[in-house]
Amino acid sequence: MTSSPDIVCLGEPLIEFNRPKEGDGRTWLQGFGGDSQNVAIAAARQGASTGYLTSVGQDWMGDAFLDLWKSEGVDASRVTRHPTAPTGVSFVTHSAAGHKFDYLRKNSAASLMTPDMLPADYIMGARVFHLSAIGQAISDSARATCDAALEIARKAGVKVSYDTNLRLRLWELDMAREVIDATIARCDIALPSLDDSQQLTGLKEPEAIAAYYLELGAPLVALKLGAEGSLIATRERQTRIAPHLVEAVDATGAGDTFDGAFLTRLLDGDDAETAARYANVAAALSTTGYGAVTAMPRATDVLTALTRAA
Repeated sequence: MTSSPDIVCLGEPLIEFNRPKEGDGRTWLQGFGGDSQNVAIAAARQGASTGYLTSVGQDWMGDAFLDLWKSEGVDASRVTRHPTAPTGVSFVTHSAAGHKFDYLRKNSAASLMTPDMLPADYIMGARVFHLSAIGQAISDSARATCDAALEIARKAGVKVSYDTNLRLRLWELDMAREVIDATIARCDIALPSLDDSQQLTGLKEPEAIAAYYLELGAPLVALKLGAEGSLIATRERQTRIAPHLVEAVDATGAGDTFDGAFLTRLLDGDDAETAARYANVAAALSTTGYGAVTAMPRATDVLTALTRAA
């Protein structure tokens, strides 16, 4: 039996096509995306042992993901391949307002996952189980699968990490709010971002949003503030963590990079504020190139940047 890695992530991988701002409008860079798989790779690049749970198609895209995970050291031994459904696709475009996503993911292999496909032993053997609201939003069966996996982790004493990634193209705000709040109440590490949380809670100030999620039941909240850094909140105190300044090109996957780096540093023994300082740098560095995965830094890159910033 394959032993479990420290961090096990669940969700949908997406083959990514990213159109550069300076391009001719017809040239697309093929890469890899999908928030939960981004987290697995980001954590692996910081030195964590990571694994991914999903289903991909029996197509070139599924092959590409399996090759990627092998090269990145992400365990894919429990990934399944659907006999007919395709791997999902995302398109990323850029404007003055930021980056925008469009998808070809309806009836993708991952969206057809069901709870009976879950390897309970694999989840139970992890130290952290990570999922996101996107995995819950892609279909009813995927949401049931995420819920079942979360309960397996909780009953086994595995810490649950949760990103509130909000995609209103996938579900209505009221349903998203209901599901996300209920999941926050059952997680150990909440990883929301400011813009999503403002829509979900109706609150504007980061400190009020963090307090809201603490009140729901999350003992640790790492609120991502984009170019403004992050806010670490527990029931004892809230601390703003300053950003790491870079010339940003593409923020795709920056929040996922933060998640993976933050979880890795927590598992390595850092306190939450120290872990967030590291994760801020990792996330910032990930914005210096195009694509969710390509520009993700490795631990040596982050440590070098931290040393220079000190």
